[in-house]
Amino acid sequence: MVSNTAKEVFIQGITEDGKPFRPSDWAERLAGVMSPFRPGGATPGSHLSYSPWCIPTTLGGVKCVVVNHELREHHVMAWDFVMNFARDNHLQVVEACFLPDPMTGDSRK
Repeated sequence: MVSNTAKEVFIQGITEDGKPFRPSDWAERLAGVMSPFRPGGATPGSHLSYSPWCIPTTLGGVKCVVVNHELREHHVMAWDFVMNFARDNHLQVVEACFLPDPMTGDSRK
């Protein structure tokens, strides 16, 4: 269950029973589907970049999708889609937030 106060939710590519989720590019596929859901809405060419509200990454060797709470506030059906994807595929979901790298200020490493 995800609280209403979470800033970001990490959908991890590990099932509830500890197995890696397949296919290996699932995070990029999910984030690609979510690319039109962004601040200001979809624009021509926006499908060529990920939405800042749904970003694939790898943390500790595990593929993840970071879903920002802004998606829920602006596109509740899109939020429900990604949360249902995680639930239906028995993926682990944790609440967290990216912290900027103190050397570069980059929060996505």
